[in-house]
Order: sequence, then structure tokens, then C-alpha cells
Amino acid sequence: MPPVALTIAGSDPSGGAGIQADLKTFHQFGVYGEAVITLLTVQNTVRVSRVEVMPAELVLEQLRAVLEDIPPDAAKTGALGSVETVRAVARAAADFPFPLVVDPVMISKHGLALVPETAVSAIRDDLLPRAALATPNLPEAAALAGMPIRTLGDVRRAAERLIEMGARAVLIKGGHMEDGDARDVFFDGAEWREFTAPHIETRHTHGTGCTLSAAITAGLARGLALTNAVRCAKRFVYDAIRTNPGLGKGCGPVNHHAPVGKPVGTEVP
Repeated sequence: MPPVALTIAGSDPSGGAGIQADLKTFHQFGVYGEAVITLLTVQNTVRVSRVEVMPAELVLEQLRAVLEDIPPDAAKTGALGSVETVRAVARAAADFPFPLVVDPVMISKHGLALVPETAVSAIRDDLLPRAALATPNLPEAAALAGMPIRTLGDVRRAAERLIEMGARAVLIKGGHMEDGDARDVFFDGAEWREFTAPHIETRHTHGTGCTLSAAITAGLARGLALTNAVRCAKRFVYDAIRTNPGLGKGCGPVNHHAPVGKPVGTEVP
């Protein structure tokens, strides 16, 4: 049987982010994908105009249906939409026998909130302790850690705080900071790693965070060690941005048909 990966996230009808990006990424990695939908958005590459959040019980019913029939080898969360859903997923995740990647999606690429501010504490207190890996971007890491992030030193201090809050490992997506490279900082409480790739000047970056966390989840489902899964995912996202299809009038999607495993960039111990 093929490896199986599950995404618990929101829907993007334009196909670049959310469960659509996750399922495309799973497929590209040779993994059978399942999806529990937490919210529906009305969006395209230039706007997000509406978000409808699923009731927490409906999310749980979807999750139970998946787990009882085709349990995954790894799972990830994306935008969860409400405090109730964050807490419900966290309670369910306490019994997961497989690794959970927590992508704490809080704001869409277009700036619209995908969870209320009150959900930040629920993500921090209830969901982070269930994470085999958390993958916040800089604003999300700052909100969860309760501190401003301006330098690489700040990134490291925020990572330490997230580990103290219960995450087993953290990958803070740094984007282009001091040296212009796309630099992601990994910490598991014992070992630091930095995954870098050259910055690509393009507006077509919609769904990069979803795609990265989905690629890591797919790697874990295939049995890769965590740092190897991160390394492979970083390479995939770089090529997906570099070869983007140029779709849309705004922040367009990346190329989910990009090759898997092509070396790029450097990893700094």
C-alpha cells in the first residue's frame, strides 16, 4: 500500500493554497492524500473576500471517518478557523500514533485573518504540545512566542520559546532576512540547523507555507527522518517557486509539478 498523509486545513478554490496545495504536494511525493476541511474561503490570486468556518463537531466527524478506515502515516494542520476547532483537533491529536506537523496558519497571503486573535493562545497552549514539528512564518512565530522578531538571533530565541511551550521541533520560516537568502531555522531542543536557498524575486508565492509543510508531512509519511524531510521539502518549494506557472493577476501559485529531490541551497549545522 502507498504511504498515506492527512491534511486538516481550509479550502482555497483557486487551488494554490490550503488543502488543494496539500493534496497536490502529497501526490507529487507519491503519497495518498486525505483532507479534513476546516473552513471555506472565497479567494483568488488578488483577494480573499469571505471565510466560512466549519463547526468543530463537523471537523471531528470528518477526522473520525478518516482515522477509522484509512489512518495516515503522518498528518498536518493548516488554517483551523476557530478556537473550538483548534482545541478539538488538539484533543484528538493526543491519541495520534503518527507525527503531526502544525502549520499555524493565521493570516492569508492577502492579509485576511483565518483564525480569531483568541485562537492564538489555543494554538500555543493546546496544539503546539502535539506537534512533532511546528512550521510558523516570522509573524506567526512572533505571535506565538510573544516577542518581536527582527534578527536571526530573535528567530533563535523564538524557536527556544516554542520548544519550551511543548513543540518537539520547530522550523521558523524566515523568508529573506539579513543576507537576502530564504533562510529557515530548525531547532529540536538539542540541535540547530539552518536551511537556506537563494531568494527568488517573484510575486508568484501563493501557498508556499502550505506546500512546505505538506512536503514535510509527505516525507514523514514515506519514513524519512525529520531533518531529511525538511531538507527535501525545502528543495521542492524552491523549484516550485522557480518554475511557477505564472497564473493569475496577483500573487499566483507555485508549480506543484516541480521535481522532488533536486538539490539546491545549503544546510548549515
